[in-house]
Parts: sequence; C-alpha cells; structure tokens
Amino acid sequence: MARMVDIGEKEVVKRVAVAQGFLVLKGATSEAVSSGKVKKGDVLTASKLAGIQAAKATATLLPLCHQIPLTSVEIDIDVEDTGLRATCTVTAFYKTGVEMEALVGVTVALLNAWDMVKYLEKDSSGQYPATAIKDVRVVKKSKGAVHHGR
Repeated sequence: MARMVDIGEKEVVKRVAVAQGFLVLKGATSEAVSSGKVKKGDVLTASKLAGIQAAKATATLLPLCHQIPLTSVEIDIDVEDTGLRATCTVTAFYKTGVEMEALVGVTVALLNAWDMVKYLEKDSSGQYPATAIKDVRVVKKSKGAVHHGR
C-alpha cells in the first residue's frame, strides 16, 4: 500500500533545501553555452526557468509528495570546462521538508540544458557516449523556528 504521510499535527517551520548536480559535457559544448552560441538559445536562462517550474510541480510528478507552498526557488548554473554544475535552493514555511523540490528542480534544470545542447554532444552514430547527469544529491537542508504566520 502507498499513502501520503499525515503531517496535520506538525508545526509550520521555515524549511530550506539545497540540491546540486552536474551535467558532463564536451569542452566545446561548454564553450558554446558560455559564449551564447547554442542553436536553441540561452541555455542558462532557459534551464533556470525549467528548474524553477519543475520545483513548483513536484507534487504533480511525485504522487506521495505534499503540495508545498514554496516561498522561493533559486537555480544557479556554473559553466565549467567539463560541463554544467547546477544548484537549486528551495525555501518554504511548511510542515514538511523541501528536499524533493530541490532535487526535482536541479535535475530538470540539467535535463533542459542537455536537451538544448544534445546536437553538440551526439557522436557520428547519434549516441551520447560521454554526456551524463551525475552526482545529484541534497547538499544541505535546514529547518528553523516555528512560524506562527499572520
């Protein structure tokens, strides 16, 4: 049996979660991203927006997650020689944590980037021999004092 956990008796507190992941890319692809020469457009801006949208939709994607009223979602993406490092920070005042929202946000940001640069990553047979999303994990989470609202 699967069920959503009852959090009705828990107190509302500030919740913050930070997730990070890495998209392995060819050096030439990383250069195309940083120089704005990708056919589909601005990879960093589009991927940040995709990650924010995804974090907000987590309860739709993961059926046992609560619908959490997020107060902030921030996606940072750093271009490195070997790929893109994305970080998603999610904040809410709620009764349960926001780790899944941060993980979904960072993963979709990286998936969006992959979609935008895939034509640069394919080999001669149309495969992706080196492209990979790696090391997706929660790097920090916290919960603060009880929030009494308005």
